[in-house]
Amino acid sequence: MTTVAITPRLVAKEIAAQVLSLSVKTFERLVQQGDIPKPRQISAGRVAWLVVELDEWALKRPPSQILPPENTGAKKPRRPHASAG
Repeated sequence: MTTVAITPRLVAKEIAAQVLSLSVKTFERLVQQGDIPKPRQISAGRVAWLVVELDEWALKRPPSQILPPENTGAKKPRRPHASAG
């Protein structure tokens, strides 16, 4: 049996946001503003984004003047859980 690795050409919104390291909410806002490529219609009720267009968008982003913060190794605070009651 032969195994073939297939790279997706189209991805759903959640995956498109992940590809660009964005939250879904930020991704949606940038699409609405026309900053990110619009989705493609792939069936009557379904849209998806071309990975190549997402890659092209990412490559056009300017280099950052902001460096990522240092990893201090400190534990992140935990959110309190609502008690079931």
